[in-house]
Amino acid sequence: MSTATQKRPVHEIRMGRIKAVIWENETQLGKRHNVSLTRIYKDGEQWKDSTSFGRDDLPLVTKVADLAHSWIYESSGSESA
Repeated sequence: MSTATQKRPVHEIRMGRIKAVIWENETQLGKRHNVSLTRIYKDGEQWKDSTSFGRDDLPLVTKVADLAHSWIYESSGSESA
């Protein structure tokens, strides 16, 4: 897939080191959303991300996931997300 045709997220939520990226997909049943949760960190001068979370990350993971759920629910109107 070329850069020009790559699908971009419809929304992003970040709190501290925790980030949720929301993707929208068109299906036979209508629009559906998927969420990718990551922890960002700096390794030397380079920013990286991980899908592994430590104990102290979990409260923020919960908050970011809740915000992602709320955004999807509100953006979907009466549709089910």
